[in-house]
Amino acid sequence: MHGNRVPDSYVYVTEEGVTRHYADGSVEALAWEDVVEVRVGGQTPHDEPSDEPGDVLIVLLDRDGEGCVVPRSATDASFLARLRYLPDFDLDRLSTAVDRAADDGYVVVWRSPDPPSPLPDLEYD
Repeated sequence: MHGNRVPDSYVYVTEEGVTRHYADGSVEALAWEDVVEVRVGGQTPHDEPSDEPGDVLIVLLDRDGEGCVVPRSATDASFLARLRYLPDFDLDRLSTAVDRAADDGYVVVWRSPDPPSPLPDLEYD
């Protein structure tokens, strides 16, 4: 008897942010309020066991370049709906980038019009 295949990774989308859990136990997470850039592209290698072969990646980044990688196959209506809350986010541009994704790099589909300023250095007595 064959059961359903257990995913190698899974993605949670909430009002607070996005979290991706990998099969090896590692986790990537990013709060929506920290997202300053969204990139598309970089299809996963066909020999990478963690995702569907050739899956297009949607990468959310914060101001430090840290982020959360979301395979296109793991996106759903809640993920797309939440992206629309990013200022001036264009779902059509995302869709076009996903359709044209290539193995040779990433395309920036959104940047924050007003990235958060760095936290001030506070001195304590």
